[in-house]
Amino acid sequence: MSDACEREQRSEKCASPKSASTTASMTLASTALESTGGQHQQQQQHQRQVELSMETDSAATSTGPAAAGRQQQHQQQLLHFHDSDMRELREIKQLLWGDSVREDVFRRWSQGFEFSDVEPSALVQKQGGPCAVIAPVQAYLLKIIIMDMPGIQLTKLPSDKCQSLLIEALCNILKNCRALRYKIVTLQRRSTKERRLTPPTNIDDASEASELTIGIDAAATVDDPTAATAAAAAATVTGNDATLLTRLNLELTPEQFHDRLHTLHFDHISEVARYYMDNYSQLSHTYGVLLFMYSVFLTKGIEQVTSDISDTSEPLIHSTYGYGAQSLINLMLTGHAVAHVWDNEQDVGGLKLRGICEQSDIGFITLMEQMRYCTVGSFFKNPRYPVWVMGSDTHLTVLFSNEKRLVSPETPSETGRRIFKSYDPEGNNFISSTLLRDVLAALNLVSEPA
Repeated sequence: MSDACEREQRSEKCASPKSASTTASMTLASTALESTGGQHQQQQQHQRQVELSMETDSAATSTGPAAAGRQQQHQQQLLHFHDSDMRELREIKQLLWGDSVREDVFRRWSQGFEFSDVEPSALVQKQGGPCAVIAPVQAYLLKIIIMDMPGIQLTKLPSDKCQSLLIEALCNILKNCRALRYKIVTLQRRSTKERRLTPPTNIDDASEASELTIGIDAAATVDDPTAATAAAAAATVTGNDATLLTRLNLELTPEQFHDRLHTLHFDHISEVARYYMDNYSQLSHTYGVLLFMYSVFLTKGIEQVTSDISDTSEPLIHSTYGYGAQSLINLMLTGHAVAHVWDNEQDVGGLKLRGICEQSDIGFITLMEQMRYCTVGSFFKNPRYPVWVMGSDTHLTVLFSNEKRLVSPETPSETGRRIFKSYDPEGNNFISSTLLRDVLAALNLVSEPA
């Protein structure tokens, strides 16, 4: 793979505690775009609720009790969806973080999807941890560029095109979940104590900030003079002053963040893309990476995720170092939260351990294989597109190439080797004669009835 181009996204690897000491210098690609889209989205949702209420009244008066009954049934169904989603989100929180969420680890994961100023298509990571989400997203984004935009210079991509490519990459990851309905997790702001990090940048932001001051900063005035000062500045900012200020940003504790989660349901992926296009701030603000990760888990379904993982005794985000487990990386790459990188299942000491079940769009390779800590199967080594996420003890790196001949559909010879290895988990290069019929059956070479 000598001509393969390497894009290093310095981050924390999901397999080694050594990454704790290197997190300050790790990057993939992102400076968080702070935005006020959450408030705008809340206003839109409130407007939709008002319209729904008006439709209910209209239906009740114009078509009689039958229509009103149907509308009431629909509202009860929506309430059921909401309660079910909130219950699943609590279980997802437990699965990801364990019994408690450490604030320092949570802060390292608190960033949005943001592109580099140096290379427009490169996502930047601020601190170690969220590489388990950002690296797969970067890989899918590059896959789209390679397949749909051959010959394009990455440094010449306009920012609006990069945003649409990001949304398309996120939709590809959601489609891999193969769910009947897409469940998007958003963030709502409520009137409670929140720490404002920076004042707003323009008149619109200042106006919004002054409205937030009524609930958020007014409540924090007594306990947090800094927040009160920032709130006063936000309320009195003018057009000239706005150009000298940074964007509005609210810092939430883990408890506040999870209390504000809200879900939206979509039947088609095109609706999801349209929603993200209209509410891009949901991706670029401080919690964009976390919200998308929760959307993937909720869309996949907590029951299916726990079934893939099998062993849920350890959280998927390391409680001390903050790196993501292999199950999290695999879910982002393939739509399956299995814990291993080999092909299909392997029998290890009588335990059936699940790996990758089919050729993936994006590959995965790791330096840990050279150290004989794991074995990567051909489904990951030979993906459908020449893009790989590479793991080491301290990094997740995205490798890609414009040479499409580097990957190909699995040949009959490769299929035979893969199936043979599945019956030879210890790598002895021979199997018992009693397994020969099973191997031939797996290769569709048995014509006689059993």
